[in-house]
Amino acid sequence: MQRILLSFLSLTLLSSPVFAREEVLVFAASSMTTALNDIVDQYELETGKKVVVSYASSSALARQLTYGAPADIYISANEKWMAYAVEQGVIEPTAVTPWVENQLVFVAGRDGKTLDGLNQQDLVAAIDNSRLAMSDPGHVPAGIYAKESLETLGLWNSLKNKLALSNSVRATLALVERGEAPLGIVYFSDANASSQVKIAAEIPANAHAPIVFPKALTKEANSEAEAFFRFLNSDAATKIVTHNGFVVTPKQSNDH
Repeated sequence: MQRILLSFLSLTLLSSPVFAREEVLVFAASSMTTALNDIVDQYELETGKKVVVSYASSSALARQLTYGAPADIYISANEKWMAYAVEQGVIEPTAVTPWVENQLVFVAGRDGKTLDGLNQQDLVAAIDNSRLAMSDPGHVPAGIYAKESLETLGLWNSLKNKLALSNSVRATLALVERGEAPLGIVYFSDANASSQVKIAAEIPANAHAPIVFPKALTKEANSEAEAFFRFLNSDAATKIVTHNGFVVTPKQSNDH
């Protein structure tokens, strides 16, 4: 009985604030993987502090936050999911800032064909009996932007039954990398990160809403998280995201 009581007391102590984790936990959209990993490496090298990043679709991460996941920073690929997290009371509203911007492209395998134009005939011919890889437009930001673009370009009705939907933009990219889909729609930064695909065509920026990635501190963030949050605006971080195909928003570039 005494041993059981000691075990219980040990578990109670380990769950107390005294034993709170020291590392910074970041929830980030999967399309940030390559760039953010490089930023974390740089930060840890300069400071010796530990940063852990959990990647998934912006929607999944926002929901996890509302369910009580103990993250310090949230980076979304969509302003609406950030707004959702704010509405749910898990994000500090005053800490929400636009960080980087992106654009959409069609990608094909390294040996695939490029598209001469974004018209129904060429796209249907390129897809043939296969499917167009795309993130789920029901909740994944890249899919939401992609559907909006296809509708604007008058292509949605001819392609909506020829889609291979995924739960994140990196999963969409993987379908094309593995040759399971001849074409996919991803962010330019994702195409830039992969040596297994090439850009088949760019999607006009005016075909969809601006693609802005906001970042924010959660209400549980501590001083260590605030230090890394500031580092995301540093010259070193800006150089990394730019190299990875993102565009730093004008507001952020003025904050350096």
